[in-house]
Amino acid sequence: MGAWRGGFLLPKAWPDEGGCEEEEDATGPPGSGEEKSRRSFRRRGSKASPGCSEEERPSLYWEGGRSLSRSSELVVQERVTAVEKTYKCPSCGKSFCNSSNLLAHQRVHTGERPYECAECGKTFIYGSHLFTHRRVHTGERPYKCLECGKGFSVSSRLIRHQQIHTGERGPQPYKCGECKKSFTYNSQLVIHQRMHTGEKPYKCGECKKRFRDSSGLITHQRMHTGDKPYKCSECEKSFSVKSNLTQHQKTHTEEWPYQCLECGKRSRSSSDLLKHQQTHTDERPFRCTDCGKGFKRNFTLVKHRHSHTGERPYKCEECGKSFRQSSDLMTHQRTHQ
Repeated sequence: MGAWRGGFLLPKAWPDEGGCEEEEDATGPPGSGEEKSRRSFRRRGSKASPGCSEEERPSLYWEGGRSLSRSSELVVQERVTAVEKTYKCPSCGKSFCNSSNLLAHQRVHTGERPYECAECGKTFIYGSHLFTHRRVHTGERPYKCLECGKGFSVSSRLIRHQQIHTGERGPQPYKCGECKKSFTYNSQLVIHQRMHTGEKPYKCGECKKRFRDSSGLITHQRMHTGDKPYKCSECEKSFSVKSNLTQHQKTHTEEWPYQCLECGKRSRSSSDLLKHQQTHTDERPFRCTDCGKGFKRNFTLVKHRHSHTGERPYKCEECGKSFRQSSDLMTHQRTHQ
């Protein structure tokens, strides 16, 4: 167990993220009171490595004592990797400039999360992720859009938001050779290319399901743990996926102009209302061409079609047994635990 520092429960090494400096996304102007967030977290007695892993993010800077207001003015400085990345992860092939960065990265595969939040007990792979997470509890949103005043906890979200006002897109120099899609960071391209290769290096220890990226694995694992870290401030309802919380919060803030005359339920769009009304009319527009059975949703028809074709697309990696539905596979996989 580590030591307490500034409301953080830390392991003995702070932060154990490799020899590279781990800087905050952005810093305030000198004398603004935000200079504390400008410090670089580095293991004591060590020097910053000249080369850094792809985990690092660009920094948002202040210029001439004022915050930069548009994404076109934001100075995004990519660190130049001067050191050859000779340390390769055997699980996913990602390379790093030194062994300590590789060891920190491997926590993604091992599941080790040594950085714990003293407020809620949530754990993290990297110390910098804990630092950013703390803003959920403090409410700190230091990165503000000067166009509309909206605040953000990390600079990357501010940069994306400002494109709403400017209509700009940042440079995307990394292009996929298969489909020509472009990306801002090489790490995004690496993850995208797994769609073409089918590679899924991240494996769930509970059910053996595999994922293309670590975030997909982390989100999936909440299904096993029951963890629902995203809480609605209006009604205290919790969600395991942030996008579900965002969608839910619209029920408190947005107008729902389409109302069902049968039960009074409101919908955000006419298409949502039509889908809902099918529950009252028993309309089943999606019909099986083999047996004539009707379904309210197309995806239900697709699953039903497996009963005619004999297709069993969901296969257990432990014993090779196949199933028509993913829910049947998940039930079966519990027999191996």
